[in-house]
Formats: sequence, structure tokens, C-alpha cells
Amino acid sequence: MARTRSKGATAPASKGDKKTSSSSSTNNSSSSVYSLPACSTNPPKLFILPKTASSSARVFTLHHPRYNKPTRYLVCPSAGFFEFTTVSPPKSAPRSWLIQPTTSTITTTTTTTTTNDEDSNNNNTTQTIQSPALHLATPYDPLFLLLPALFSSSTTSSSSPTSPTTHQPQEKQKRMFLSLEDHLDALPDPARHLADILHSTPSAREAVEARLRAVCDVVQAGDESMYRVSEARVVREVLGKARRMVQGGEGSLPGSMEERFVRRELEAPVVGGSVASTETVGSLADSQVSTASTAATSVTDGEGIGGGEVSSAMTASEKVVKLQRLRVAFNFICSSYIAPAIAEMLKGQLAKETDLVDFKPLDEYLAQLAKLRQEAAAARTTDFSRKRMADEEADERAEKRRKMEAEEKAKKASMSRGVKNLMKVNTSGMKKMSDFFKKKA
Repeated sequence: MARTRSKGATAPASKGDKKTSSSSSTNNSSSSVYSLPACSTNPPKLFILPKTASSSARVFTLHHPRYNKPTRYLVCPSAGFFEFTTVSPPKSAPRSWLIQPTTSTITTTTTTTTTNDEDSNNNNTTQTIQSPALHLATPYDPLFLLLPALFSSSTTSSSSPTSPTTHQPQEKQKRMFLSLEDHLDALPDPARHLADILHSTPSAREAVEARLRAVCDVVQAGDESMYRVSEARVVREVLGKARRMVQGGEGSLPGSMEERFVRRELEAPVVGGSVASTETVGSLADSQVSTASTAATSVTDGEGIGGGEVSSAMTASEKVVKLQRLRVAFNFICSSYIAPAIAEMLKGQLAKETDLVDFKPLDEYLAQLAKLRQEAAAARTTDFSRKRMADEEADERAEKRRKMEAEEKAKKASMSRGVKNLMKVNTSGMKKMSDFFKKKA
């Protein structure tokens, strides 16, 4: 039988070819590895600036009118003043930013570089920012920056100082008409950044003077305007901002503010409910596994456990809700942008200015609501006391029952075996011993 041999057998690779292939694979793997650059000690921050801002806009450090701390603001000659609002996710959900320039920017950059430098330029311009903070430039009223100076610029007449011997209260200080430069000198701004801004930017100075005329009494002293703050005008300006905040009605305020400061503040206590015992709620929890609440006490409706009807003690009218929403907005502006002493003064002035807004219906509702809450708290305390007494009585009955059962168990344990066997005998149809000692009929 003829032997056959396979065709096309390949010869074993030489030792030199093995070295060449191994070196080429090593080069390919090393060329595919990219080493990340070191983290920057001063990473960039992400800002969103207004479209109307010009190239001459600058960031300045000014003292915050509420907290008196250095704060950065964006000042643009054409767009005005802006504050930076930082938006950041919670630490429980970490985020980061991947930033890459637009296509036009990359094209402009690569046209002036060689092919070898193209990748390095793109890698340098595209970067990742670890901090997820986003800084938004939102419009800001420069009036808030000047309020501390306007209310601190006051002098006292010579007849009003307090006597060192009688210690009589000093009369109310009288504010004088001062120029804009004098008001700027009263600001807590050692570097005089705001003064430099107004001197170098005529449009910004005009905007500030317009805001001063809105809240001040103005007199002309030659070519210079003199300003004196009016508390009533300041209240009117802040109230106008608050009205614009709540102009849309329900949903105009953020959801958290609406829930915390409007709905909960006006929510009346529930009356007509009944208190269910722990045993009843526990038995329902066994049959209704899907129910999440297994509290010991619960307010039920007419078909519930206690059979009581639930109803609110009182309901706020639409007018009262609007007034509460307006007051919340006014207080929010005061607590965010106005110094505490000035804010308290403005709140007191607002209570006097009934022609602007009358909070009397809201105050009456809140007074009645506070009274109802006190009564509900007292009734709840009484109900808990009664329930505690009922629970104590139930515990006493259960204790007596346990004692009786223990006595019966001990009595049975003391019986002899013969007595226990006799107790098991069927005595139906048998005469009792007493039947033999009865008198004959």
C-alpha cells in the first residue's frame, strides 16, 4: 500500500523570526498605553456667563452686604452687575466635568501646528474637572451693595446726645444728604473696588445712581446730586421684588420653600379622629402586609378602625395663602441680601405701611391657628393619658388572668396519679354518692 504525505506543510519558524514578532508586539503594546498627566494644584472652574456680557466685563471682590465677607461679583459696562450662584450635587452622588472646546476652536488651533503636535494640542485642551460645582452668573441689584452705607450715613444734632448724669434715651438720629462718594467712603471696602468700578465705568455709575434715586430723597448741590435714604422707599423696592417672585402664584416659589414655609405654616390640626390601640393596628399589620405604616396610633376616617370622621379644624383662604407667600418672599430677600439690623427695621416698617400691603388677615389666621394648635396639643395629651390608664387596666386584668392560670396549674400538679385517673373515668349514667343518702319518696 502506497504511503501518502500531506502537502503544504509549513516549515518551523526560525529563531530570528520569533524575536522580530515579539519585539513588534511589544512596540505595539507600548504605543497604545497613554499616561495621564498629574493633577493640577489649581484646577479650572466652570462658569456660565450671560450672553449679553461684553469682553470688558471683569470680576471684582466686594463685601457681601449681608455677611460682610469678601465675595466675587461680575461687573459688565453694558450688562450690569451679576452675582455668582454655585450649584453642586450632593456628596452622596459624586460628579465631574469633561470639557472640550468647540470644533471651530480646534480647527483654528490645528491649522497653525504640525501633524505631530495636533494630538498633543487636542489632549491638552480637552480636560476633566473633578469638582462638579457650576458657577452661574445671575443678575444682581447694586442697591444691596449700597444699603449698609446709606443707613450708616447719619449724624446726630447737638441737642440730642444722651446726658451722662440723667442717662436719658437719645433722640432718633437724623440722616443727612450726602454725595455718592461720601456714601462709598462709608462702605466696608478697604480696597475701594466699588469706587474704582464706578469711576472707571460711567455706565455702571449711571446704573448705581438710578438705583439710588429709587430709594433716596435727592437734592441738587450745584452740579452734584446729594442722596438721603428713605425707609419707605426701600420697603417699597424690596416689596416689589417679593411680588415679582410670587407673581405666578402656586409654583412660583421653589418646591421646598412652598412646602416648608407656606403649606406647613398654614396647615391646621386635624380634629374628629380616633386613636386606635396597639393591638388593633398590630392585627391589621398581619393581614395587610403591603401596608408600610404600623404605628401604634393612627387617625382614621368613618370606615376605619375607630369610626371617627377626620376633618381639618380650619382652612386658609386663597388671600391668606397669597399673603403668606408674599411674606416668605420678602423675608427671603431680607435674609439673603440685607444686613440683619436693616432687615429688622424694614420688617417693622412694612408692618406700618398698610397702604402697600395689609397682613391683618394673615396675622388673624395665624393667631387663631396657634390657639387651635395649643388646644390640639392639650387634647392629645389628655388622650394619651386616657390611653395610658386603659392600658394599665388591661395589664392588671392580664396579670390576674396569669395568676389564676398559674394557681390552677399548681393545683393540678399537686394531684396524685390515682385522682387524675379517676377524673378521666366516664361517669355518664352512673349515680352520684349523694343519691344514696336522699330520703325515700
